Amino acid sequence: MEEIRLGAVESRFADIIWENEPISSGELVKICEKELTWKKSTTYTVLKKLCEKGIFQNEKGIVTSLVSKEELSSRQSEQFVEENFKGSLPAFIAAFTKRKALSEKDLKEIRKMLEEVE
Repeated sequence: MEEIRLGAVESRFADIIWENEPISSGELVKICEKELTWKKSTTYTVLKKLCEKGIFQNEKGIVTSLVSKEELSSRQSEQFVEENFKGSLPAFIAAFTKRKALSEKDLKEIRKMLEEVE
């Protein structure tokens, strides 16, 4: 599994793209100038970095995603469990539930997911 890590600023930038795609790179610059107070060069530098990571592409001035927000979240979650719990989902759930009780709604959703997997 390819490792993809985004910092807080990169995540916010990625959200802007996902919320507006397909988007022209010029329009992206305008949005980032307004919402992130970035200069044009900063927008293009961060865009290039995320394109190199394989998350987005900038073809003929149109920016689109290669990886959906949901897919990236899934990959990052898998990486977290792998790195911190040796890949054990039960160990992660045990650690999670020691500090936060699951609601009845949470339990029903988890049961439903498990039934679908079976």
